[in-house]
Amino acid sequence: MAKLQIVFVLYPGVTHLDFTGPHQFLVRTPNAQVTVASLGGQDIEAEGLTFTKLARLEDVEACDVICIPGGFGTTEAMQDEAFMAQVRRLGAGARYQTSVCTGSLILGAAGFLQGKRAATHWAWRDLLPAFGATVAEERVARDGNVITGGGVTAGIDFALVMLEELAGRDFAESMQLGLEYAPAPPFERGRPELARPEILAEMQKRMDAARAARSGAAADAASRMETA
Repeated sequence: MAKLQIVFVLYPGVTHLDFTGPHQFLVRTPNAQVTVASLGGQDIEAEGLTFTKLARLEDVEACDVICIPGGFGTTEAMQDEAFMAQVRRLGAGARYQTSVCTGSLILGAAGFLQGKRAATHWAWRDLLPAFGATVAEERVARDGNVITGGGVTAGIDFALVMLEELAGRDFAESMQLGLEYAPAPPFERGRPELARPEILAEMQKRMDAARAARSGAAADAASRMETA
């Protein structure tokens, strides 16, 4: 039996937990090969960690699951046509098109979210409609073969949804138990509607520093979709 091919696509400025969280779970999928790839096989620095010996994205022939993690580098990635061409190529043949956090913006820029419900980090939900997507506020949203996770830590919830899809509920539950995923945060403040107003305002201010560039990149990517 051919192995299920799962590919995580990395790019400069990726948030490492966006992919290491789900990778930790999905690497245990029965009869699966998990590949971590970057354009040209380049090393990827991610907030103090460097990922090396990566597969060349352009050499990955096909996959069953493509997963695009998010990160501050999403803005530049959407504008890198060589990178986006590989995402489109692999995603077009994938059985599942998936993402975590702002990776959904890259899926959108590749044309995979038109008419789909999709999740992303709460601060960037307003950019999804430019790609023809409907905003979903869940931790994990599924619309057909498109499965998207919300911000960063939602990648583990996303991974469990994928494990159930790929290997069944019993296996997914066993991995949740084995990796002791039983979150009990010390503060119930992890969503904007739960945050104290002053904390939300401060965090929004930090996000706004990147808003002009990312909004412009999303608009540019959306306009290229329309003329394609």
